[in-house]
Amino acid sequence: MKGIIFTEFLELVEQEFGLEVLDKVLDLSDDEGIYTSVGSYDHKDLVKLIVNLSKTTDVPPDQLQEVFGETVFKNLLATLPSNATLKDCAHCFEFVRHVEEYIHVEVKKLYPDANPPKFEFISESETELVFDYKSARCMAHVCVGLLKGCAKHFNQTIDMTMSPLNEQGSEVRFTVTAT
Repeated sequence: MKGIIFTEFLELVEQEFGLEVLDKVLDLSDDEGIYTSVGSYDHKDLVKLIVNLSKTTDVPPDQLQEVFGETVFKNLLATLPSNATLKDCAHCFEFVRHVEEYIHVEVKKLYPDANPPKFEFISESETELVFDYKSARCMAHVCVGLLKGCAKHFNQTIDMTMSPLNEQGSEVRFTVTAT
């Protein structure tokens, strides 16, 4: 997993919970918290940080992943070049498609060893998008946060359901409905 995910997570923890909580989470995780944005790290270290943040704050891990996903969306949007086709998206569904078709492709070009989640689109209408999230990292709740952040950005209201496609949680079907 790319270090930028770790650095953004640590920044979020410090911003939302304070430096004292961040230090406690790092201690509980036996983690020095030293990451570079371009480095590659084991995703299990991020999971350990999330679990220990949950223990420290009494906020469920899934909820923490969702908040993180919303933050990642805002940061992703802010870092897009002004000429990126993603900036021309008119609604949430269009942006989600571009994440798979543009961002994940570009990530793989920049970092050939990167393994971003995969979105396999099943169906799409003006009001409903169905896709499968596939990732060995089993962090579908980060995707929920990304979707929520995306909907807020486009001033849309969405409902979503998640249906696990396997026991591990590495494959999840999302049904997103614009209301």
